[in-house]
Amino acid sequence: MHSTSESLLLKLKKSGTEEPWNRFVKLYTPLLFFWARRIGLQVSDASDLVQDVLGIVFQKLPYWQYDREKSSRGWLRTITLNRHRELARKQKLKLEAGGSAIQSVADHQNAESTWDLNYARQLVASAVESMKDDFHRSTWRALKELMTTGDSVAEIARKNNVSVWTLYAAKTRLINRLRAELEGLL
Repeated sequence: MHSTSESLLLKLKKSGTEEPWNRFVKLYTPLLFFWARRIGLQVSDASDLVQDVLGIVFQKLPYWQYDREKSSRGWLRTITLNRHRELARKQKLKLEAGGSAIQSVADHQNAESTWDLNYARQLVASAVESMKDDFHRSTWRALKELMTTGDSVAEIARKNNVSVWTLYAAKTRLINRLRAELEGLL
């Protein structure tokens, strides 16, 4: 993975290669799917909506303008909700007046923070997992244990047959890589 200070959407807009798009799809598909399920769609309908949204993003990206004052995830969420509404109209599905699932999700302030928190967790987990091959197997096991248990660094290092300093260095490297990788995405 390449680290850059530019947002992923800017990389997508500027690059003619598949790598940024593949990365975008890998990172944002779980979030888009979560939003689609949160709207109340069944798994197959949520998958269809995600595909539609990715297609729309691909079409609109050349016209998208980066604005530090606005949220890229907000733009994606708007595309997702608008596409759902459009499909609902086309299928002549009547949303309940005033109390529809989509409206309550779109209007709820705490829904946004929940979406953002779930997105951040998914994004970090995906980025961490993609770095797995950058570490020796025993060091990676120790890092995963360090992230998921309350055990001390010394105990985890001993159990995984790595030195404490190796584990500290690997943890620092992982955190620095995560910061660089996720800059502009969180």
